[in-house]
Amino acid sequence: MKIPKVGLKAPDFTLPDQDGKTHKLSQYKGKWVLLYFYPKDDTPGCTIEACTIRDQFQDFKKIKAVVLGVSKDSVESHRKFADAYKLPFTLLSDEDKKVIKKYGVWGEKNMMGRKYMGVKRMSYLIGPDGKIKKVYENVKPPKHASEVLKDLNSNI
Repeated sequence: MKIPKVGLKAPDFTLPDQDGKTHKLSQYKGKWVLLYFYPKDDTPGCTIEACTIRDQFQDFKKIKAVVLGVSKDSVESHRKFADAYKLPFTLLSDEDKKVIKKYGVWGEKNMMGRKYMGVKRMSYLIGPDGKIKKVYENVKPPKHASEVLKDLNSNI
């Protein structure tokens, strides 16, 4: 799967959030967007990643950056996940994996020697001009929010 490159326009999409409300990437033009893809709601790594973003969310808000989490889980699953961990940002449901594939995050994974297809933990930092400014290919859940905030603060 091809990964969109830095400098290119981020592929637009329309997806429902945890409340069933539709979001288009293009509606955030003029703002920084952290578009983060994660494998599954309420699993250890995904929960750590979401909670570290939650814990630093005020810093994202201060610089008017938008956070959009994307997985193939349902709207209902996202609602439960967001409620359980009091997540203050948007979770988007991509059950048919169209956006996940468009961003090159669907691929072969390996867990304890078992190979399978799934959503890779990756993120895109999209600039106010709608172009990709950075691709995070090997996201470490406990450090990701701090890494993105550092990049945002150096780019603004």
